[in-house]
Amino acid sequence: MKIAIGCDHGGIALKEVILPLLSELGHEVNDQGTNSTLSVDYPHYAKAVCDLVADNTCDCGILICGTGLGMSMAANRNKKIRAALCTEMFSARMSREHNNANVLCLGARVTGPGLAEEIVRTWLTTDFAGDRHLRRIEMF
Repeated sequence: MKIAIGCDHGGIALKEVILPLLSELGHEVNDQGTNSTLSVDYPHYAKAVCDLVADNTCDCGILICGTGLGMSMAANRNKKIRAALCTEMFSARMSREHNNANVLCLGARVTGPGLAEEIVRTWLTTDFAGDRHLRRIEMF
């Protein structure tokens, strides 16, 4: 699977944990930055990742900032994106199974690295259930 990933300065440390996990799981990663702890504006990175997902260059995306809130708000401005901010595995599973989320948002200051890895694993291995859920997604 091709996965776009991006973060701001608040998410750089967690991105450095997630990148090797994605490689270990056999995914192709398109890293949109940032690659520094210098302060940057998260909407630029959200847009870069979401554009790659929206035009089908990448299958899905992962965005990381301090809380995950800013990234999820910026990502969901794109009509082709269904971004889900997940802080535990149940939400990660349901965001894929029921909502067919195509972007996962994480908060580096909210979710520790071990839990974040489990969220990513769960999110990437959960399939969309379709059926009544597809009908609901098509409503927006």
